[in-house]
Amino acid sequence: MTLPVEDVQTYPRPPALQAVPQRVQVRLGGEEIVSTTRAWRVLETHHAPTYYISRADIRATITPAPGSSFCEWKGAARYWTITAGEVTAPRCAWDYPTPTDRFAALRDHLAIYAHAMDECRVGGNVVEPQPGNFYGGWVTGNLRGTVKGAPGTEGW
Repeated sequence: MTLPVEDVQTYPRPPALQAVPQRVQVRLGGEEIVSTTRAWRVLETHHAPTYYISRADIRATITPAPGSSFCEWKGAARYWTITAGEVTAPRCAWDYPTPTDRFAALRDHLAIYAHAMDECRVGGNVVEPQPGNFYGGWVTGNLRGTVKGAPGTEGW
C-alpha cells in the first residue's frame, strides 16, 4: 500500500494524535508479534511518526524494564522488554500508564523501537528506525524533510 507523502517539518507542535488506517506489523524472534489495524500514531515537528500498539494486539511476553522518562505532552513513561521466539529485546518499548487527557487513547498501548525488532511495517512498507538512540519514530519511504535524532539534530 502506498502511504501518502508527508513532510515532517509540517507536523504540529504540540503533537497530534491520529488513528492509523493501515495495517501495522512487527516481527521478533522470527514470529509476527503484531498485526493490527487498531494502532495510533503521534506526529510531532521534525519527528518520524511514533506508532502505539494496543497491548491486546501484541502476541509476545512483555515484562517491565528499568528506567522512566517524561514527555511534556504525554506524561510519565515506563519501559518494557519484549520476548518472542527465542529472542529477548531489552527495554525496547514504552508506554504512558496515565497519559494526559489529550493523549488518553494511548493508555494500554506500547510504542516499540523499530531497531530492536526483526522488522516493522506500516501498510506493507518496511520501517527504518528514527536516527539516534532516544527517539522511537518509524521512518517510512513516504516521509520528506529532516527527521531529528542524528548527531547535531537532537536539540531542535
